[in-house]
Amino acid sequence: MSSSATSVASVLSDRINALQESQTIAMAKKGRELAAQGIDIISLSFGEPDFQTPQYIKDAAKTAIDEGYTFYTPVPGYLDLRQEISAKFKRDNNLDYQPDQIVVSTGAKQSLANVVLSVINPGDEVIVFAPYWVSYEEMVKLAEGVPVPLMGTIENDYKVTAQELEGAITPRTKLIMYSSPCNPTGAVFSREELAAIAEVVARHPQVLVMADEIYEYINFVGEHVSIAQFEEIKDRVITVNGFSKGYAMTGWRVGYLAASKEIASACDKLQSQITSGTCSIAQRAGLAALQGGRASADEMVAAYRRRRDLVLDLVQDIPGFRTPVPEGAFYIFPDVSGCFGKTTPEGKVLETSADVAFYLLSDAHVVAVSGDAFGAPNCIRFSTAAADEKLQEAFNRIKISIEKLG
Repeated sequence: MSSSATSVASVLSDRINALQESQTIAMAKKGRELAAQGIDIISLSFGEPDFQTPQYIKDAAKTAIDEGYTFYTPVPGYLDLRQEISAKFKRDNNLDYQPDQIVVSTGAKQSLANVVLSVINPGDEVIVFAPYWVSYEEMVKLAEGVPVPLMGTIENDYKVTAQELEGAITPRTKLIMYSSPCNPTGAVFSREELAAIAEVVARHPQVLVMADEIYEYINFVGEHVSIAQFEEIKDRVITVNGFSKGYAMTGWRVGYLAASKEIASACDKLQSQITSGTCSIAQRAGLAALQGGRASADEMVAAYRRRRDLVLDLVQDIPGFRTPVPEGAFYIFPDVSGCFGKTTPEGKVLETSADVAFYLLSDAHVVAVSGDAFGAPNCIRFSTAAADEKLQEAFNRIKISIEKLG
């Protein structure tokens, strides 16, 4: 075979060939393709606030440009930003992290990847609370670790219990990954639930915990609890957060992690060889966001709560959908297995949640993401980060399409 005939797959590394494309991005792409054909598409696939970044944050970025913040930044972030993040942890979470325990990255996604690549060796097992955000499992694979999905039950709002965790830990377990509030379910772990989980982790000193708290401010139950608050395991917890959700700053790409000095230094070292420091202007905007408090976030949360309630009211009338009540974030995650085995007007039998998602795309022209990508093959994720009238229209269409099934 000539070199020109060599397949693309043989040129690429095994690690990239094993990596799956993000399903949220893939479904959004399909929706855009249909929209380009003139079809009225409603996309509920992306986890992105539909609000503009608050004006005071934009103004801070403009000022930063005028003040000359146009040079390389320290790899872990500007010191004053890390000091402000340290103050935020103390104020909001009662956690004591020093600036040298904090690393600012290009989004919380990079923070998560930095941790996984810094602590996981080939063959290490990583327990991933499922349903999980789509990139968790792929990050573990990239690090040549072994992802071990641990599924919560719908009766417990998909939350993993301490007893279930205890049964999943083995001598090869190195890390536990979870989010609260959860993407995709919106579930929020209570203080009592995390205390029980912390007790389990405390009995296994080789196990680290990575807590993804990016949806911290989008919480409908009041108290947000960080597992790092539990003294017996605090030095083994890595807390990840950022600005994308609570401050509607998705495009700015600023996230951060806080951990022991050893792990934070390792993430700093890794980042120095991949991206170096995060954008200078975006960091100044992040500093202003924290200094401005939570008022803008609280306004958004009020809208997200209203939308959640609107959607739950609409979804309860859709046959075949079972939907727990989300306690945070901006998603609903119904079990749609009640639709399996039914036939579309075109004669196709729906056998999986992916089948249901593609049917809704083609018939209702609503974009959502199959639960397979989240480790929950019976479910579909719908974002509720859309205008009320869009949500009303989308779920009316969905109801009509589901009622067509034979």
